[in-house]
Amino acid sequence: MARVLDLYCTFLKAVIAACLAVMVVLVFGNVVLRYGFNSGITISEELSRWLLVWLTFLGAIVALREHAHLGVDSLVRMLPASGKRICFVINYCLMLFADWLLLSGSWRQTIINIDDRAPATGLSMAIFYGVGVIFGVSAAVILLYDLLRVLTGQASESDMVAVKESEEH
Repeated sequence: MARVLDLYCTFLKAVIAACLAVMVVLVFGNVVLRYGFNSGITISEELSRWLLVWLTFLGAIVALREHAHLGVDSLVRMLPASGKRICFVINYCLMLFADWLLLSGSWRQTIINIDDRAPATGLSMAIFYGVGVIFGVSAAVILLYDLLRVLTGQASESDMVAVKESEEH
């Protein structure tokens, strides 16, 4: 399962890079066209905004898998293994609840907006809100996998401190 999640995150990193490249081309191209040729790319702003949202959510999935989100672990690091396990389980249950709220809200927004069209591109607004569904499902799988590893005793004590050290230290 870990290998599948790592491959998925590698794929997401490629998608993130593609989103960033398209955003750069759209925005830079639009600037050049506006100032140099008094023209522009009509869909540039809208599509760049959508790509930024997708890039952010997909990056959050990768960060969740790599335990790269910000966190305060001073207290947890001082606890014995059983205390770390308890804190980890409580922490992940709370994150799963928050993920459920985000997933259910994103799903509702996607369904509500499936027939609405974006003004510049004419694309369905469900595409915009659908990234929340992708994030919610992906995050749930990652969180449940990590939680299952801790509950079955497969995780080491250092795995129960779900914050990765900064590269500066």
